[in-house]
Amino acid sequence: MNAADLGLPVDVPSTALFTDQYELTMLQAALRGGTADRRSVFEVFTRRLPEGRRYGVVAGTGRVLDAVENFRFDAGVLGFLREHGIVDEPTLAWLADYRFSGDIWGYPEGEVYFPGSPILRVEGSFAECVLLETVVLSILNHDSAIAAAASRMSSAAGGRRLIEMGARRTHELSAVASARAAYVGGFDSTSDLAAGFRYGIPTVGTSAHAFTLLHDTERDAFRAQVESLGRGTTLLVDTYDVAEAVRTAVEVAGPELGAVRIDSGDLLLVAHRVRQQLDELGARDTRIIVTSDLDEYAIASLAAAPVDAYGVGTQLVTGSGHPTCSMVYKLVARAESADPRAPLQPVAKKSLGGKMSIGGRKWAARRPGADGTAEAEVVGTGPVPPELAGRQLLAELVKGGEIVAREPLDAARERHIAARAGLPMSATQLSRGEPVIPTEYL
Repeated sequence: MNAADLGLPVDVPSTALFTDQYELTMLQAALRGGTADRRSVFEVFTRRLPEGRRYGVVAGTGRVLDAVENFRFDAGVLGFLREHGIVDEPTLAWLADYRFSGDIWGYPEGEVYFPGSPILRVEGSFAECVLLETVVLSILNHDSAIAAAASRMSSAAGGRRLIEMGARRTHELSAVASARAAYVGGFDSTSDLAAGFRYGIPTVGTSAHAFTLLHDTERDAFRAQVESLGRGTTLLVDTYDVAEAVRTAVEVAGPELGAVRIDSGDLLLVAHRVRQQLDELGARDTRIIVTSDLDEYAIASLAAAPVDAYGVGTQLVTGSGHPTCSMVYKLVARAESADPRAPLQPVAKKSLGGKMSIGGRKWAARRPGADGTAEAEVVGTGPVPPELAGRQLLAELVKGGEIVAREPLDAARERHIAARAGLPMSATQLSRGEPVIPTEYL
């Protein structure tokens, strides 16, 4: 992946400045204090799910691996840090040679998670691990929030196709990441060409109201589109009168018309009327696509409508009310000295206000119930019980600084479908509730 793929200027092929300044000031102080080389374990987890959510979805893992690989302090980055006095010269010299050489384990992308799940575990020296905190959290918090919203919408859609179309409702770089996360969570395609180019996600799109308004008549607009894109195109039928537009669309394209799109009005009522009209006109195979500020609740309310696909924008790219997962990156164990043989000691934050953490390098497994569905997320620091040994969730992602777990995006998408299917049926309920399974600590 190059600089352009990461949304960076082409002359800055690095993710090193996707960080907070205190990561570097901590590094400087640790180098001076002699603790920078202590072997350390950091973990990413969330203390709670967003209110009302039953499960979370891990997304962005592939982007994290790309970010770690491209975390380099080149001449331009070092010059910026020097010019602004961010860190001293000894620290700049250390950063010039920075390459992450540790190990990373994590829940595979597409897997579900719960409060306390050790979603990512980063191991190495304190110095090399602490620098990754901000970029790791910024990716996982954003992408996992979008994937969770997408998963809920996918469940509500009940097998009908979903189109991600939120590029005009968020930052241009977030739009690409959102399309990727939505695909992991169950969406079928995107309107964003950059997402299609970078990640191979199927892209779709035909026309907006402006195209119809450009022409002297709606018939002229439909004719121009059909002549250019073929009879299988999707015609937007709610610029003026829907019934008249549907009639004109079939007259222009014939019964082979691919689809009509409805973007306003009472979608349930209009979809039924349009379906009846299409059938009467002989266009029985013409599909109906609905858009217009949909979320999972609106999609669920259209379950009885004769709709073939949903296009979702704003609510998807903003996490449907929960744009972050509140994941944190905490030091949970560190060695007593820089000696590589020094044993790890658990450490934990003990502050009040619900922001405590649990020390120790953790494993996680999902225990099934009698019916085969998950009944608990089990997290521990000691030996793994024999009955859970084959059900551990963390996979090796980086070994000795080398990425060992790249995979196609479709693998993450398929993994999510399987993971969600392994949860109790109440996981897909849209009503507010607690996590669908509890987290147990051993």
